Amino acid sequence: MTDTALTEDDIRALPKVSLHDHLDGGLRPQTVLDLAHSGGIELPGGAPMDSAASLGTWFAQQADSGSLVDYLKTFDVTLSVMQSVEGLSRIAREFVEDLVLDGVVYGEIRWAPEQHCEKGLTLEQAVDAVQAGLDEAVSAAAAAGQTIQVGQLITAMRHNDRGMEIAKLAIAYRDKGCVGFDIAGAEAGFPPSRFADAFTHLAENMFPVTVHAGEADGVDSIRSALVDGRTLRLGHGVRIAEDIHDPSAADSEIAGLGEVSRWVLDRGIPLELSPSSNLQTGAVEQWGTEISHHPFNDLYRLGFAVTVNTDNRLMSSTTLTKELHLLVSAFGYGLEDLLLFQLNAAGGAFLRFEEREALVDQLVSAYTS
Repeated sequence: MTDTALTEDDIRALPKVSLHDHLDGGLRPQTVLDLAHSGGIELPGGAPMDSAASLGTWFAQQADSGSLVDYLKTFDVTLSVMQSVEGLSRIAREFVEDLVLDGVVYGEIRWAPEQHCEKGLTLEQAVDAVQAGLDEAVSAAAAAGQTIQVGQLITAMRHNDRGMEIAKLAIAYRDKGCVGFDIAGAEAGFPPSRFADAFTHLAENMFPVTVHAGEADGVDSIRSALVDGRTLRLGHGVRIAEDIHDPSAADSEIAGLGEVSRWVLDRGIPLELSPSSNLQTGAVEQWGTEISHHPFNDLYRLGFAVTVNTDNRLMSSTTLTKELHLLVSAFGYGLEDLLLFQLNAAGGAFLRFEEREALVDQLVSAYTS
């Protein structure tokens, strides 16, 4: 394979690392319909129930709003069918099956158990149900000669006050499938400092953290994620570009980095960028409305540890392959660039050192052979 004219098929065949992918944003439309019909659930928000195709279109149209708040409303539909052991296990299994089809060899799957207890499930029952589905899919992939490793990122919702409870839940499952902790939901007005006690508890227990920051709020939110959250990665983090005087400058020395962006660059803190989602939610509207306007390329050139992610495959009608191909088309990237994105992701993965090294070796071998 040459660096010219990389196609989606070329990219799909390459091993990839997915760090930012929401379980409740990755359902198959047909599965939503199946679970709604079997559970007697009327989908909220006017979502159509006549066909998977029309429902998939509805999700994409509703999500393409330019507002994170409006974008998040589509999750009312997916969450409505994710309130049972059977539903959660099926969705988790299919989630991994779709990752395998996309060439993902390591994936972290984030979700908030507290949102799946409306019909009586305990937090633990919800986590166990998801893990059962993940394990089933990983085993089936292995039986078919395909290798994938996955881990749960147990997430607390920013607008609730259950941070410590969910942090303790994540730690309790550290040897049973959970690899890290996250906070998600409406960012503006709900800074990581609200969860300071939970983040301290996680740090005392040496448990890794990634924090949604720099998507719907700016540099102060990122600073709070770093200081109060002690985050090892930034969920999205795209608005770190606001802390750079001239992102298009030739190098970081003349770009005019602020205190926060300099810290992120110097520490090699991975940015979990999601190009399509960042456009849909308005996270990058100050720079433009096309992929080519996304500050991804500027951040990459300046040396930031950029990674490529889907965020919500259903809402953005995307895959990791598609996201990478969009960047290839917009910025002319080749195999060497795509490898670096994967190595950044592998380096930030919540894996043990030896497992990260094995993942890096796998990626280098595939991209350079």
